[in-house]
Amino acid sequence: MQKAAVFLGFVPWIVFSVVAGPSTWEWAALAALICSLVLAVPDWRRSRSISLLDAAALVFFAVMLVLALVLDRAALQPIEDRAQLLSSVVIALVAFGSLAAGRPFTEFYAKREAPPEVWDTPTFKRVNRVLTALWGGVFVINALCDLAVAGGASPDLFNWVVPIVVIVVAVKVTAWYPEHVRSRVRGHGSHEAPAQPA
Repeated sequence: MQKAAVFLGFVPWIVFSVVAGPSTWEWAALAALICSLVLAVPDWRRSRSISLLDAAALVFFAVMLVLALVLDRAALQPIEDRAQLLSSVVIALVAFGSLAAGRPFTEFYAKREAPPEVWDTPTFKRVNRVLTALWGGVFVINALCDLAVAGGASPDLFNWVVPIVVIVVAVKVTAWYPEHVRSRVRGHGSHEAPAQPA
């Protein structure tokens, strides 16, 4: 998997988080849905499958747009007030739900590059569990930041600085961790072929 592949899967969610606000969340949902389609369609054409992340994004942002069309302004108010929090909670649930189901969402991306003979190895599974948990944690932190802003904390710090720092750290760890594990496996003289998950 290319180092940025997992990050690209989060682009619709990040677009939504950046653009969404009390008066812009419908446009944010539309932009995020378009991003989701741009990411999912090539995978579907190539393999007749899409990632769990893309599937969740397509459903979530399509539902948001339908709600915007069918509900009146009063009914939409809770969504408007908590759009970013909702998206962070949903993506964290997707990540941790995929872990609980034993199918970490990062495996979809890893399998693009790793040969099939390593897909069931402990190293491949462990690396993808760690990376999936890492990204789930990123969106838990984002949800906590949204709650902090709702509670009166600094919007600049908790809407921008903390989320950006956390995402940058997660991208760097996603690039570093698989190679770190491969080096350790090689150093221990294991005959298990390490995965290429990032």
